[in-house]
Amino acid sequence: MNRRFADKVVVVTGGSRGIGAAVTQRLAAEGATLAIGYRSERPAAEDLVSRLTAGGGQAIAVQADVIDPAQLGHLMDEAVAAFGHLDVLVSCAGIEHFGTLQELTPADFDRVFGVNTRGQLFAVQHAVRHMRSGGRIVLTSSVSASRAVFHHTLYAASKAAVEAMVLNLAAELGKREITINAIAPGGTATDMAAEHAKSYPHPDLGLPLEAWMRTHIALRRLAEPEEIAAAYAFLASTDASYLTGRTLAADGGYF
Repeated sequence: MNRRFADKVVVVTGGSRGIGAAVTQRLAAEGATLAIGYRSERPAAEDLVSRLTAGGGQAIAVQADVIDPAQLGHLMDEAVAAFGHLDVLVSCAGIEHFGTLQELTPADFDRVFGVNTRGQLFAVQHAVRHMRSGGRIVLTSSVSASRAVFHHTLYAASKAAVEAMVLNLAAELGKREITINAIAPGGTATDMAAEHAKSYPHPDLGLPLEAWMRTHIALRRLAEPEEIAAAYAFLASTDASYLTGRTLAADGGYF
C-alpha cells in the first residue's frame, strides 16, 4: 500500500468502531498519524491505538462526545498538542434512528441532529482553526439522504443536512485551499447494521434482509467496512485535490 498520508495528522471522530475504525486502520496503513475520537468505547479505542503503535504507527485516543462542541474543540487541540498540526478531519461519529412520525419526540430530534448534524458542523469549525492550506475534510452522510426508507425520516433529514453543509462550506473553505466532501455509505456490515439493517426493507414487502438486498443493491450484499474506508481515504488524499462540495455515494449500486 502506498504512503499517501505520510506526515499527515488525521482526526477521526467515531474512530474506535465500525466504519470509523476501518477508516483509522486504512489511513494508518497509508502512513497517517491518528487522533482517534471516541465517546464511550474506551477499551476499543485504546486497543486500536496499541495495535497501530505496535506496527510502527503514531496514534492517540481522545474521549470526545461530538454532541458537545467544547469536547470537539478539546479533541482537535489534543491532536495538535500531540503531533504539531492537523491536516485531515474524517467525521464518522453517528447514530441511527427508526420511528414513525407519531412516535417522534423533541428529545429524539435533539439527539439525532445533535450527533449527526451539529456534531459534524462543529467538528469542522474546530478542525479548521488548525488547518493549513491543503487541508481535507470528509463528513458522513448516508444513502438514506437521497433514497426514501420507511420510518427513517429523522435520520435521513439529519444526513441530508450534512450534504447541504458540505455544498455550502466548500466555497467558504475553498478560499483557504481546504476541501470538504462527504461519503454516503449504503448498508455496511457493522455492529450498527446488525442492530438496524432488518428495518430497511418495507414491512409490507415481507422480505428477509438477504432477499431485499438481492433486489435493491446491484452488488447484492452489504459493504465491508474496509470497502467504505477506501472511499474515505480517496477523498482525504491529494488524489481528490479538485473535488470539493460533493457527496460520494458508496452504496453498491442502491436502486
